[in-house]
Amino acid sequence: MSWDLPTPFTIDLQVAAEDIDGLGHANNAVYVSWLERCAWRHSQSLGLDLTEYRRLDRAMAVLRHEIDYLASAYEEDELQVATWIVESDHRLRMTRRFQLIRPSDATTLLRAQTTFVCIELSSGKPKRMPQEFLDGYGPALVEPFPLEL
Repeated sequence: MSWDLPTPFTIDLQVAAEDIDGLGHANNAVYVSWLERCAWRHSQSLGLDLTEYRRLDRAMAVLRHEIDYLASAYEEDELQVATWIVESDHRLRMTRRFQLIRPSDATTLLRAQTTFVCIELSSGKPKRMPQEFLDGYGPALVEPFPLEL
């Protein structure tokens, strides 16, 4: 696979009938749900699941999505989505990059970047990342390369 960055965290997906919109391809909102699923699974693999978020009274909440839709996905397409943590201020913000590929023809369907902010769950207000976030997310941080479109 031709990933934009080294050592991605990846998940496999298959486009389902309910993912298809009136134009005959996967709806753009479905792509966002795939990005979220990949980010959550990566967080879980780093030991930071919803139970841990609740225990710490902290969460990483989406502040901004930037998405470039490059090609369409169709029903029954087998896809892979990758994510990398590419930036962190080690206080409040963290940025992930994503790439969605259809392996059958090696086409990149999407590139995206999401900025997260650490919040206190009980208040919804921005709060500094706890040490557990630094310990979990920190080792996954990769040096980003320029985004190619």
